Amino acid sequence: MAVTSAGEEVLGSFLGSDEFPIEWDEGEEELFWIYDDLHCPNPVSPMFFDIGGWWLTCDHMFRRFGTPFAADWIAKEINGYVYTAAVPADSRIKSEATEYQARYAPRVPRDPDHAAKIGAYLGWVLPHYAGNFLDWWRDRLRPEIERNFEYLDGFDTEGAGFIELAVLLEDAIDIHDRHWKIHWMLNFAQFASTQSLNALLEEEKGEAAAALMGRLQSSIEDRNWDSIEDLWKMKEEIKEDSELQAAFEGETAADVMGALEGSERGRQFVEERVEPHQRDFGYKAIWSHEFAFKTWREDPAPMIEAVRGYLATDYDYPAAIAGVREDLEAAKSEALEGAEGGELEDALERSLSMNPLTPDHHFYIDQGTNARLRLLLIAIGGKLVEAGTIDDAEDVMFLRYNELRLLMADQEAFDARDVVGDRRDAREDAFEKRPPSWVGTATQTALDFPYNALWGFPEKFHAGEPATTGEVKGLAASAGVVEGPARYVQSLDEFDQVQDGEILVCRMTNPAWVVLFTKIAGLVTEAGGAVSHPAVVAREFGIPAVVGTTNAGERIATGDRVRVNGTTGVVEILS
Repeated sequence: MAVTSAGEEVLGSFLGSDEFPIEWDEGEEELFWIYDDLHCPNPVSPMFFDIGGWWLTCDHMFRRFGTPFAADWIAKEINGYVYTAAVPADSRIKSEATEYQARYAPRVPRDPDHAAKIGAYLGWVLPHYAGNFLDWWRDRLRPEIERNFEYLDGFDTEGAGFIELAVLLEDAIDIHDRHWKIHWMLNFAQFASTQSLNALLEEEKGEAAAALMGRLQSSIEDRNWDSIEDLWKMKEEIKEDSELQAAFEGETAADVMGALEGSERGRQFVEERVEPHQRDFGYKAIWSHEFAFKTWREDPAPMIEAVRGYLATDYDYPAAIAGVREDLEAAKSEALEGAEGGELEDALERSLSMNPLTPDHHFYIDQGTNARLRLLLIAIGGKLVEAGTIDDAEDVMFLRYNELRLLMADQEAFDARDVVGDRRDAREDAFEKRPPSWVGTATQTALDFPYNALWGFPEKFHAGEPATTGEVKGLAASAGVVEGPARYVQSLDEFDQVQDGEILVCRMTNPAWVVLFTKIAGLVTEAGGAVSHPAVVAREFGIPAVVGTTNAGERIATGDRVRVNGTTGVVEILS
C-alpha cells in the first residue's frame, strides 16, 4: 500500500503523461490538484495568474476561521490551465508555491496538534459569522467596496503618466486582495449556514433534503435580478416604439447600435438606457476570472443581445420573479412541514437571509473587482501602444506582473512584442489540450476538503475520467427532463447564435451568461457542482440542468439531439 510522507494511504495518482506532461516542484506531487474549470475553464493569461487569482488570499480565510482541514489553497499553471490544491493543516507538509512570481512555502502550522485543537474555535465562531454577516455586509463591508470602486472609477487614467499608473496598479492590487479577503469571509459564513441547514434537513427529510436544498438557495432580491429587471424595462420600452423595434431587427449587435446612433430617438435610448446600464451593471465579462475578455462597460454587445432575446421571447420579468418567490415559499413550507422545535426554522431563516450574498458577491468582487483591474491594465496597455512598445493594449495580458512593471519604468527594457507573440501562440496551443479533472495524489483527506463539492468531487474521482459512450454523465443540478437540439457555446461572440428551445452546452457559466437563460430549454456544463452558478440559476429559471460532466463539449456537437435529465444527472445523445 502506497502512503504519502504524512503517512496517509494513496487512493490514486496522476503525475503526467505524453499528452499532458507536468513539471513538478518540491512537494507538489503529494498534493491533490483540481482543474479549476469552475472559474478558469480556458487557458489562463499570464497577467491574471500573477495578480488576479482568487487563491491569493485563501490563507487569510483559513487562519481567520481556524480551519482544521486546510491551512492554504494554492495554484499551479499546467499546460496553460489553472489547477488548485488545498494544503492540509499538517506540519509535515513541505511544498512550494508561487505568488506574484515569487516562490514561497505554503503556510502550515508548526504545532503538529494544531488541526486536532483548532476545530473547537471554528465551531464556536462560525455561528456568529452566519448570524451577523448580512448586517456587516450591508452596513460596513459593501460600503467599503463601493468607496474603493469610486476611487478607481474616478481616476483620470487618460491623463496619467506611467508612474501614476504604476502606483494606481499597486493600489488596485491591494484593493483586489482586500475584496477577496471579504469574499472569503462572506463565502465561509454562508457555507457554514448552508451546511448547518443541510444537516438538519437530512435529519428531518432524508433523501428529499437534497432537492429541497437546491430550491432553498434561490434569491429574489440581489444585483443580478436588478440587472435583469433593467434589461426587461428596456425591452418593454422597445415594444411600444416602432422606431426602436426597427433598430433591434439588425442582424448583429453592431448593426443594432449603428441603427440606434443613426436617429434622434435611438441616440436618446442609448443615452437614457444603454449607457446607464453599462455604468451600473457593465463591470463584468463572459469570464469574470480572467483579464483577457472585454467587459460590458467597454462593449455593449452582450446587453444588446440580451434585450433582443427578451424581445424574441417576450420575457416576463414580473412573472419570472413571482415564480421564483412562489417556489421558494413552497420549498420553505415543505422544509418545515412536520418539523418539531425551532432549531430547523432558525437555521432556515439564517440560510435564507444569506442567499442574496451569492449573486451580490459575484457582482461586487468576482465581476466588479476583476473588471476594474482589467480596465486599468488596458489603460496601461494603451500607453505602451502610444510609446511604440506593444501593438495592442490587450497585449499586456500576455506579460507577467514584473515584466509589466519593468516596461512602465523603461519602455525599452526588453522586446515585449516577441514575448507577447510567443505567449499568444502558447495559449492557442493550450486550447488543443484536454486537461484531466485532477492531477497529483489523491488521499481521503484531500477528497474530504469541503469546497471540493463545487467541482463535483469526490464523485468525479470515484467515477474516473469519462468514457466514450452514448451518454454523458454529470451531477443532477436542476430537476426535470427536456429534449432538444444542442448548441455548444464557447464565447460571448456566439451568444447571438443561441436559438429558442435549444440545450446550451458549455464549459461553465457565470452571471454574464444569464442573458441566455430566457431562451434555452436545458443546460449542460462541463464544470461545477450542485451549488455552482449554473446549477443555482437553472433552478431559478426552472430549466433542467446537468453540471460537472467534464467532457460534454468534447462529446456533444451543435445540432446533436440530446435528452437532459436534471434529476439523474444523465445526458443522452439521441442523434
